[in-house]
Amino acid sequence: MMKRIAIGSDHIGLNHKRFLIEKLTKQGYHIMDMGTFDQERTDYPIYAHKVAQAINTENAEAGILICGTGVGISIAANKIAGIRCALCADEFTALMCREHNNANIIAFGANIISPEKALALATLWLNTAYDGGRHQKRLDMIAGFERVS
Repeated sequence: MMKRIAIGSDHIGLNHKRFLIEKLTKQGYHIMDMGTFDQERTDYPIYAHKVAQAINTENAEAGILICGTGVGISIAANKIAGIRCALCADEFTALMCREHNNANIIAFGANIISPEKALALATLWLNTAYDGGRHQKRLDMIAGFERVS
C-alpha cells in the first residue's frame, strides 16, 4: 500500500483537497500538501508540477490533483517525464488506471464529482496493485516516447 501521498489543487479544488487530506490522514496516509492554500485565483499547472516533482524525487509514492474539471491539471502533469496521471470520475477507471497503467497520479474535477466520491476513488486507487506482466510492455513504450521528445 502506498503511504506517502502528494496532493495539490488550484483554488477550485481547494475544498476537495482539504476534505481528502483530512480523510486520508485518518486512514493512515502521510499527506504532503503542495498547495494551493487559499481561495485566491491561481494556475493549476503550478500544482501539477509540484506534485509530479514530489513523485519524481521519490518524496511521495503517489499523487492526487484537483482542478475544476480535472482535465487541465492532468494534462499539465502528463507533460512531465515519468508521470502517468489519470483523470477519474468512476470506479472502473480508477481501478484500471492502477492495474493496467500503473498511474502514479490520479486527478479529479471538483465541478464533476463530490469530495466523497473523490475519496472513494482515491481509496480504491491507492489500494489497487499494478498487475505488471503484459501491461509493462506498453509502459516501456510510453517511457520511450519521453526519451525521444
